[in-house]
Amino acid sequence: MTTAARILSQFQATGVQTCFHDRHINPQIYVGLNGNNWSIKDYEARGGYQALRRILGKDGEEGLTQDQVIATVKESGLRGRGGAGFPTGLKWSFMPRSFPGQKYLVCNSDEGEPGTCKDRDILQFNPHIVIEGMIIAAYAMGISVGYNYIHGEIFQTYERFEAALEEARAAGYLGDNILGSSFSFQLHAAHGFGAYICGEETALLESLEGKKGQPRFKPPFPASFGLYGKPTTINNTETFAAVPWIIRNGGAAYLECGKPNNGGTKIFSVSGDVEKPGNYEVPLGTPFAKLLELAGGVRKGRQLKAVIPGGSSAPVLPASVIMECTMDYDSIAKAGSMLGSGAVIVMDDSRSMVESLLRLSYFYSHESCGQCTPCREGTGWMWRVIDRIQHGQGREGDLDLLNSVADNIQGRTICALGDAAAMPVRAMIKHFRPEFEALIRNKAPQAATSV
Repeated sequence: MTTAARILSQFQATGVQTCFHDRHINPQIYVGLNGNNWSIKDYEARGGYQALRRILGKDGEEGLTQDQVIATVKESGLRGRGGAGFPTGLKWSFMPRSFPGQKYLVCNSDEGEPGTCKDRDILQFNPHIVIEGMIIAAYAMGISVGYNYIHGEIFQTYERFEAALEEARAAGYLGDNILGSSFSFQLHAAHGFGAYICGEETALLESLEGKKGQPRFKPPFPASFGLYGKPTTINNTETFAAVPWIIRNGGAAYLECGKPNNGGTKIFSVSGDVEKPGNYEVPLGTPFAKLLELAGGVRKGRQLKAVIPGGSSAPVLPASVIMECTMDYDSIAKAGSMLGSGAVIVMDDSRSMVESLLRLSYFYSHESCGQCTPCREGTGWMWRVIDRIQHGQGREGDLDLLNSVADNIQGRTICALGDAAAMPVRAMIKHFRPEFEALIRNKAPQAATSV
């Protein structure tokens, strides 16, 4: 039995439920699935807050220093689960621990990437694992105040997280002198307003400060000039949720559950043309074919046509390419796309790539904050060109025009939303150009397909 399989079987042997509404879930993160299992009592029964007690030297164990915690996270190979995939331990090491003033820790729960629905479930069904992960991170970086910025369209999840915070405070896990130690940490929830752009970390900081959510120029980076101009570390919900297990079981064990440079498990939100859409937590490096099998395969017996492997901003991959991939950062990047947020959008052979791209382009045009001219003007331009192709009014040269506009957006904006709008256009034309050309030549409006 492989190390990864052994770790998974150890979790399953504890009697933890591993499915939820047709969602096959490895319970490293997905554990509080029904009733009041999200409560602190249930979380503690499952080993919750043991990692925090360990680093603080409680229960007769010798505590861990800040350097030891960061070294353990580095050893785990944990990479940011929000999209960028930056090594978490390395990011934590950037925080200037000797800084004399206030420092901040921020959890990015502004989950707005189309196709992504994992972070809201973690917060809804297992909020204390995020709280504990944030407390441990704050300890490691010498931070005393933190915020969890929660997407504005999931207010029930925000309320659940607030309730969990109250439980953690009452139990002594948050506040001054946590568990009788010299370490203090205050954690607050912040409710966003549903803007996609606030998923970008500096736009999130602007919104958290009460200003319009627009990205900042970088540098300076948040580690030196973040929330209220103070050093700030920002990680994704799923990233923090992985930390307690790493501290309890060791960095090496977490790394072995994935593959080199891709430690641990990853939650994939599988949607689109599959029999059992949902969230699936599997070890990084799992073959795409296996993930597709867990999701019940392509629906209605149709053939796989294409997959967007990392959320709507990731370049699409044709079936012939994705079926040879494993689900990890390096394999997907080598194939020409990104693992991103882990939103796997499956499209069968009934799907029009032109119509699919039209919907994506409209979204990015609508969500552009308007700060950068290439994004503000270019996203609308691309959408209008694709719209006329879709409706039988395409012109010779439109595809070259789309590639030219995408080239003039990508890499020329303050944040990555411009890239997120440009890359799907370029990838769709690259892999499915004949489908666009046929529609331009025939001048026949494309019939809409069902979603």
